[in-house]
Amino acid sequence: MKTLAALHSAFAQTGVVQWLGVRPARREAMLVVDAVDARAGRGLVGDRYSSRNGKRQITLIQAEHLPVIAALLGRESVTPEQLRRNILVSGINLLALKDKRFRMGAVECEGTGLAHPCSRMEEIFGPGGYNAVRGHGGITACIHTSGIVRLGDAVSAIQLID
Repeated sequence: MKTLAALHSAFAQTGVVQWLGVRPARREAMLVVDAVDARAGRGLVGDRYSSRNGKRQITLIQAEHLPVIAALLGRESVTPEQLRRNILVSGINLLALKDKRFRMGAVECEGTGLAHPCSRMEEIFGPGGYNAVRGHGGITACIHTSGIVRLGDAVSAIQLID
């Protein structure tokens, strides 16, 4: 029988970066990009959070959750730009990367917390927008190793040796 720690370290597959965006300033439109420079201890170049050294240097959201959010809103679809996250990932459970080190291409990150929705979801989606995103907002992360994150990069947990 596997221990809980072993179960937490097992991933069925590697994820993939599907979409990238930066928020140049508060309340400004997202800039969709094909690649972004991720700086250790800082964040994504061009993103409003890049000047802060903290636990919320980047935000990631699960591609598989977009149809769920859309269904909860009674819409055909929602886009990553509307949710204002930096990176859309498919194929790996982002919640399982919380409190773990992971790699996107050559960039090493660490999941630091949940990316809870903000009241802006009510502005973007109307009444109930906040609650539609609750539980589906993704994770926050900090960057440990600088590099470029590109569309199509693999996303995988880093197995640390005790």
